[in-house]
Amino acid sequence: MNASSTFAAADGDGYELVMGRWSKRLAVPFLDFAGTMDGEHVLDVGCGTGHLAHAVAERSIRGQIRAIDLAPAYIDHARNRSSHPRIVFDVGDACSIKFPDRTFDRVLSLLVLHFVPQATQAISEMRRVAKPGGVVAACVWDVRGGFVANRVFYDTAAAIDPKANERRARNYTRPMTKPGELARAWREAGLHDVVETSLAIRMEFTSFEDYWAPYSGREGPGAAYVATLGAAERARLIDALRAAYLDGEPDGVRSYAALAWAVKGVAPG
Repeated sequence: MNASSTFAAADGDGYELVMGRWSKRLAVPFLDFAGTMDGEHVLDVGCGTGHLAHAVAERSIRGQIRAIDLAPAYIDHARNRSSHPRIVFDVGDACSIKFPDRTFDRVLSLLVLHFVPQATQAISEMRRVAKPGGVVAACVWDVRGGFVANRVFYDTAAAIDPKANERRARNYTRPMTKPGELARAWREAGLHDVVETSLAIRMEFTSFEDYWAPYSGREGPGAAYVATLGAAERARLIDALRAAYLDGEPDGVRSYAALAWAVKGVAPG
């Protein structure tokens, strides 16, 4: 982790299990909301393994896409799996974006700001690098009210382990995740024509093992909690989570709703 991020980042393949496969799905309604135009110079802030950048490229035939992420492992993963000529991936900090003022027509951030302790600084930077009249947009999970698969994990852990209560509280009070919080931050940053909405996708898991796999790795806050457990505690958590996942039926596919808050605004000038 870094002062600019609370997300434990180690491996691109692990990120795909935890977040990448869902950011790929969420990128579609997010871009429907945030908009795209052919020929734009676009910045993807906190690009992870690159799904939003590729979604932007698929919707246009001209224009360059720059994509930055704090985790070198994610940038390496994105570079190794992308040969798109209009996308450039670089290591970069959302709180100190290394581009000049008024560079981009559209500045986008997907599933990042709730892991940035200094979220207002990141938003200020996003506005700074947007051209006058450019669109600045972001999307974060509704972690408390609409992220079902995540709640299954944290609520189950907290029910059997008092130490998990602090982790759960930290997870559900992340910055920019409350209703209206993104819109307020956008207005305070001086952005105009601010609109906030809620977006929805479904998260499908093929089995309990598919659901559990992200937590057995090294990516994200859930895996960071599991890593603190002893063998007996871990086994107890797995048994409790399996019961919650199965929920009275045989193992197999489960589909959970996942809601996200999204905001967009226009840079002044």
